[in-house]
Amino acid sequence: MNGLFDLKNKVALITGGRRGLGKAMAIGLAKAGVNIAVIAKSEDCSELAHEINKTDIELFYLNADLSVRENRKGLIDRVVKHYGKLDILVNNAGIQHQSDIFNYSHEQWDHDLNLMLTAIFDLSQQAARVMMKQGGGKIIQIASISSFQGARYIAGYVTAKHGLVGLTKSLANELAGKNINVNAIAPGLFETDMASQVLKDPVKSSELKGRIPAGRFGKPEDIVGPLIFLASEASNHVHGHILLVDGGWMGR
Repeated sequence: MNGLFDLKNKVALITGGRRGLGKAMAIGLAKAGVNIAVIAKSEDCSELAHEINKTDIELFYLNADLSVRENRKGLIDRVVKHYGKLDILVNNAGIQHQSDIFNYSHEQWDHDLNLMLTAIFDLSQQAARVMMKQGGGKIIQIASISSFQGARYIAGYVTAKHGLVGLTKSLANELAGKNINVNAIAPGLFETDMASQVLKDPVKSSELKGRIPAGRFGKPEDIVGPLIFLASEASNHVHGHILLVDGGWMGR
């Protein structure tokens, strides 16, 4: 049974893996014996590298702004050239720009959808070509509870996350027969920088916790188990699924 979750010597690429949930996923996979590649916008990966090195796993770090099409060219090939293969792609990079719709600039809108939807299609397409030649692989998108409901002041984020569910299912329909699993994880409210404004507001924080059946926000490490399931052989017959990791938020 343990073999179902064995990921030793696999190769995973995590976008936006320098901090928050991306960092937790990179470290979690490294602890499972996965060789790690990370793409992030920041040039500084010292903190992540320190944590990955504790696991005796190598980190291959690429600095790129994924919202720019030119920057995405050949990224998957660079990972394959370094490690010789790519088994797992985790599309996690994202931001949550806050503005009312009257002041949400078109430039910001284009940036948000490029980063959180178009870039995911691009990298998934690149990875699928590699995985098809290898005989299979796992593509895991990081969606959100915002994939299923509206919210104020984050129109770009919500729109991209809704679109990501459709993209995940479309890719799954085309790639399942090629032994490539495409699924998504939809986190709820987690204790990360993205939720810092909520976490700093005791009234809002208490109100939102009351909305969560589990009675707490997620901790970054809570996403690792669901990730390992979707990245491993345990999910070989799971295609086009959106796995909620939200403390029961969407179950109410």
